[in-house]
Amino acid sequence: MSPSGQCNLIAVTRPLNPAGKKHRFGKAWMHEHLNDAYVREPTRLGYRSRSAFKLIELAEKDKLLRRGMAVVDLGSAPGSWCQVLKERLGPQGRIIAVDMLPMAPVSGVTFVQADFSTDEGLAAVDAAVAGTPVDLVISDMAPNLSGIDTVDQARSVHLAELALEFASDVLQPSGDFVVKVFQGSGLADLQRTVAARFAKTYVRKPKASRDRSREVFIVAKQRLGDGAH
Repeated sequence: MSPSGQCNLIAVTRPLNPAGKKHRFGKAWMHEHLNDAYVREPTRLGYRSRSAFKLIELAEKDKLLRRGMAVVDLGSAPGSWCQVLKERLGPQGRIIAVDMLPMAPVSGVTFVQADFSTDEGLAAVDAAVAGTPVDLVISDMAPNLSGIDTVDQARSVHLAELALEFASDVLQPSGDFVVKVFQGSGLADLQRTVAARFAKTYVRKPKASRDRSREVFIVAKQRLGDGAH
């Protein structure tokens, strides 16, 4: 982080071009979207997306955030989780955000633009952490959806596994971990793997998640010693 407290940007790889074919939504979906409180509230409160409320709910339910923490936010764009972290951690908190897509600056946040699933991207994140004891790793990463459920599910679990391995390496003892994953094949095995490395684990579906969404969050508290895995 720069001495001025401004956002640092570490660009490593070019992001995938987010522009693509226009989506066509039905009138029923659009009506639901426009009348969804979690769509309206982020604008009113200054958050960049509804996902801010997911982290707020998880943090309050499982007591994840405290002032002065060091946190790594994986899959951070567009930055709403960073906004919540900045509010809750205070000026002494350290936040490292990672995404392969660009993210508008959040004051006091070090942003690493890189593909976390590559060796180069992981090395860039490790360099940004620079050996600092990390208190919490949160991951909102999701795969580019193919529309094939089995493929998308496997990719979701793989990203969660990468986040878990990273968290196991950088979290200090008793550090916490939150990761998004889709419900389906591989989730139970992932839960068991996480449970073997943390004292307590929970599966949460925040109210801000759409009802039809298959996303859930594994919340893992108190990383165990290295001998546990």
